[in-house]
Amino acid sequence: MIRGTYTAIVTPFDQSGAVDYGKLRELVEKQVAAGISGIVPVGTTGESPTLTFDEHFEVLDVVVEAAAGRMQVIAGTGGNALKEALELTRHALQAGADATLQVTPYYNKPSQEGLYRHFSALADVGLPVVLYNVPGRTGREIAVETVARLAQHPKVVAVKEASGDATRVSSIQALCEIDVLSGDDSLTIPMMSVGACGVISVASNLIPGDVVNMVNAALADDFVKAKSEHQRLYPLFRDLFIDSNPIPIKAAMARCGLIEEVYRLPLCELSEQHRLQLDATLCGLGLI
Repeated sequence: MIRGTYTAIVTPFDQSGAVDYGKLRELVEKQVAAGISGIVPVGTTGESPTLTFDEHFEVLDVVVEAAAGRMQVIAGTGGNALKEALELTRHALQAGADATLQVTPYYNKPSQEGLYRHFSALADVGLPVVLYNVPGRTGREIAVETVARLAQHPKVVAVKEASGDATRVSSIQALCEIDVLSGDDSLTIPMMSVGACGVISVASNLIPGDVVNMVNAALADDFVKAKSEHQRLYPLFRDLFIDSNPIPIKAAMARCGLIEEVYRLPLCELSEQHRLQLDATLCGLGLI
């Protein structure tokens, strides 16, 4: 079951721009200590488009090893070519990941039939599949009807909804039985109020315990507490998207001494205006 708080973990780089695997292990331990349900490496937040295949494989191997069965690992192994996604997914299966996150193929904008065939072929690998609907990045939405078709496959178990449309939770659940996770921290509680069962979170890189408490309150139907936590954390949820993800979260983590603030082009540092805004929010939450 895919349920609770899952962290879309960043990929830390050292000052030379190389993946910092020691720091990555430290970040995994921080997530375990906070009671996170699972971790999602090599996704968008992990800057997967800038990683080589070898780096992608090694990041996943290190995360699985560091997690050591103490939480689920959902590997980002999507791509806009089936052959590439299959290679990444087969590696994730061999590495011991618990599931795979499969993003909508980007740029080539396939039809709904093409999406159905693509995701079905990936589900046939045998690893549980979490579909990832994020039309703002991919240029193509996975239609609710296509989600319902795919849910008939025994290995398609969940969907990460990052469309910004909370009504899709109800639309999906009216047509099929599949776990729905929010893909947007600021919409986690709205989505859970109508049936979503958790979040794949960016903010939990920095404040895993706070996000866990908020989500667990909602899972326990304590929406008074969940709403209160949402309101308290909302400024951070908002400001983590003042620039393209993962730029703000890596800036925030660096400000808090967790990682080096290093990106790979075409991603680069926050503007001074955005940096001041983020600092003010971090100060307001007592994080710096």
